[in-house]
Amino acid sequence: MAQPSSHVTAPLKDELDIVIPTIRNLDFLEQWRPFFQPYHLIIVQDGDPSKNILVPDGFDCELYNRNDVNRVLGPKSSCISFKDSACRCFGFLVSKKKYIFTIDDDCFVGKDPSGKEINALAQHIQNLLTPSTPFFFNTLYDPFREGVDFVRGYPFSLRGGVPTAISHGLWLNIPDYDAPTQLVKPLERNTRYVDAVLTIPKGTLFPMCGMNLAFDRELIGPAMYFGLMGDGQPIGRYDDMWAGWCAKNSTAISCANSHLIDKIEETETLFNVCAFQVICDHLSLGVKTGLPYIWHSKASNPFVNLKKEYKGIYWQEDIIPFFQSVVLPKDCTTVQQCYLELSKLVKEKLSPVDPYFNKLGDAMVTWIEAWDLLNSPAQEPAAPVDGVKKN
Repeated sequence: MAQPSSHVTAPLKDELDIVIPTIRNLDFLEQWRPFFQPYHLIIVQDGDPSKNILVPDGFDCELYNRNDVNRVLGPKSSCISFKDSACRCFGFLVSKKKYIFTIDDDCFVGKDPSGKEINALAQHIQNLLTPSTPFFFNTLYDPFREGVDFVRGYPFSLRGGVPTAISHGLWLNIPDYDAPTQLVKPLERNTRYVDAVLTIPKGTLFPMCGMNLAFDRELIGPAMYFGLMGDGQPIGRYDDMWAGWCAKNSTAISCANSHLIDKIEETETLFNVCAFQVICDHLSLGVKTGLPYIWHSKASNPFVNLKKEYKGIYWQEDIIPFFQSVVLPKDCTTVQQCYLELSKLVKEKLSPVDPYFNKLGDAMVTWIEAWDLLNSPAQEPAAPVDGVKKN
């Protein structure tokens, strides 16, 4: 829920990193200081690595530029996008924390209808620490919020929910529109504050936006790859959505709580509902959307956006049916295994749409190799991963 900045708490301050991609000085952090200062920040500088990015004093942060990406990953750096906000996923790689919150540098502290500043981090953490309910929709939305519960008719066998992997926040002021919608509605602003958190139902895809997003890195981190976008690529502004489509499928692949699947299989009707998109021998993780809101201050140029998006606008008419029909093998028991299998299917099924998807499928494999390189407890990374420390 929204909180005034004078009563800020810092939950999980030792278990969460804030990842920010940027090409400019980070003056916007001043407004976020009451909320962000207790946390460790990972700044991923896009574009010219010789440019000096200024970070306000008093923040515990590390700054990585393209030279650092090349140094840390070597040949595997080819999977990290350049001149695109997709570069943020390098921060996901080098983090050692359980949770990640990522935000864009044109996003500021929002206010709820009473005028109180919204502690976006606190709400994201609440979303992640409480279960999701993807198998059966609760008409009062998130039953784990204060003052809410499961409604009459909700199966008791499913009320324990499942672990939440992703918390997807929304935006006041500038909505996250594609270029054609921007051109048709250049003055439209979002002024509606909807006090709700919903679990996205199993079998339902959604357009994930990376500008106000948190996730459990241990549960879903290897699937949070923002693809190949920007410089040298035929598409942009689909980085976060690609990650969302992959992750939403990959959330079907955890076996950590397989006892819930046994409960689902006891109820044939529920099984049929869930079987559309998931591997029902494994536990699905949850994705929540809704609160918290941030204030998105800057509308990007719709003509520039159209140049980046136009192929994606066509391609997504093939991409979405692909993801809706994906069935992963039962022997995929980790997110990495599922993601590698998905990379094969991307090359097989989407390369007829455009050769780019062969390159993207290879990059997905490289991403998993990079993830395992930096995150395997059995081996040390080939190069130090520390960026430039700023305090």
